[in-house]
Amino acid sequence: MFILLPPSEGKADAPRRGAAVDLAKLSVPALTEARRAVIDDLVKLAAEPEAAIETLGLGAGQGAEVERNARLESAATQTAGKVYTGVLYDALDLDSLDAKAKSRAGRELLIFSGLWGVVGLRDRIPPYRCSIGVKLPAVGVLAAHWKRALKEPLDALVGDELVLDLRSSAYASMWTPTNAVTVKVLHGGKVVSHFNKATKGRIVRALLTSGVRPRTSAKLTEALKSLGYRVEEPRSGQLDIHVEHL
Repeated sequence: MFILLPPSEGKADAPRRGAAVDLAKLSVPALTEARRAVIDDLVKLAAEPEAAIETLGLGAGQGAEVERNARLESAATQTAGKVYTGVLYDALDLDSLDAKAKSRAGRELLIFSGLWGVVGLRDRIPPYRCSIGVKLPAVGVLAAHWKRALKEPLDALVGDELVLDLRSSAYASMWTPTNAVTVKVLHGGKVVSHFNKATKGRIVRALLTSGVRPRTSAKLTEALKSLGYRVEEPRSGQLDIHVEHL
């Protein structure tokens, strides 16, 4: 099984020292050329801060985010599991997983990104600012750029394995798996927004620590029920998960 995650809007600060990003060592090396194109575009754009703020959809006080992009090729890196922060990743709490669960997370979790396309938890990357909704001067619309670049390598990597797709709709547009299950989180019969992310983080953590490896949506439903979740039978590739506490 593969689990697809969105990135976080916020990123952890880069460490003071460390090696710069090595594109050849990132997961799915077939994406190197596509990644290089986005990096070059972002670094060039950062030389014009006002244009960069507008293009990236930032506020006037977020110039530091543009400065991060200017240093993409030289900034110290850390693992993607430490770079991404926020509600989902706080609930997942990767650092507290045991060795077996961490190893499984390194194999099964794929994080989608407007800059990198997709990365694994162990990939070493610098912090950056570049959402999938951005249209860059040279690369153009990032969603279209990555949709072209990701299809062949991810089709080959994932094959027909079960995919638990927890991405937001914008990031889901980057690549469509052939055997995917999505999740809708409900509380009191209503779709939740902010706590949707926290619940998804807890679901991923529970699956990683349980050791279960479902191969079908039906087996995934059984696994989640055994972990204490109230799950409606899957329909059209979607699981409705009802939570009592947020």
